[in-house]
Amino acid sequence: MSVACAKDCMEQAGIEQPDSIVVGTGLGCLQDTEKFLNTFLSVEGLLPPTSFIQSTHNTIAGQISLSIGNHGYNMTHTQNTLSFEHALADAMMLLNEEENDVLVGAADEYIRLLDEIGVELNMAPVLLTSGASFFVLSKAKTSAALVRIADSETFGLVGDVPDAIESFLTRNRLTTSDIDAVLFADAKDVYGESSFVYAYFNHILDKNRFVNYSLFSGFYATTSAFALHYAVDLMQSDKQIRHVLICNNLIHNNLGLTIVTSLEA
Repeated sequence: MSVACAKDCMEQAGIEQPDSIVVGTGLGCLQDTEKFLNTFLSVEGLLPPTSFIQSTHNTIAGQISLSIGNHGYNMTHTQNTLSFEHALADAMMLLNEEENDVLVGAADEYIRLLDEIGVELNMAPVLLTSGASFFVLSKAKTSAALVRIADSETFGLVGDVPDAIESFLTRNRLTTSDIDAVLFADAKDVYGESSFVYAYFNHILDKNRFVNYSLFSGFYATTSAFALHYAVDLMQSDKQIRHVLICNNLIHNNLGLTIVTSLEA
């Protein structure tokens, strides 16, 4: 899933070889993890290493690099539901150094066991699914550029969501009135009216400017990567949208914020 998505992304961007590959994943390659653990419990003596090797989280980024023959910087970030934001921050730091094009993405997969342990993952009672999204971030603005990632920040064990949002916007010299659309994930409420995000923006934005992207992506640890893809499509279809704020509050004590701006903003 990740290799196919990454290759299609690079083809659309017109990039043959990125300088770096950065991937975020919350749970990694679960089918191979499950296979390895079942083998561990059922086989006596020495175990074949293949399932273990393929179960590690960095297998995703490694398989992409092997499939395209890339020998550059290759990194995997796994911080639960904030994994993609950490990968995005890493990619942006690379661009601030010497890199020109960075392939960054996220992927997570579903196995039946997730239905049983969803409570322990703080993601119950929603049904989990699989997903992958990839992007090419470039230092220079080219004809293939679609939007600009202005900033991305994570807040672990966040205590005050509105205060974190205000601080984030202030740092980027923006106010709530500058935000044209807010993307969020909510399992229970289409418009997120019960969320801190809605409470912060409801006096500024029309309900139609709140998009519950989880209605389209389902729920998996790195679903905020899908939100970025959705933001790009949204801004391409409506040129009046100049600033989109992605609020990743999938687990309520984690908060990831990303600002996407139009190239004209």
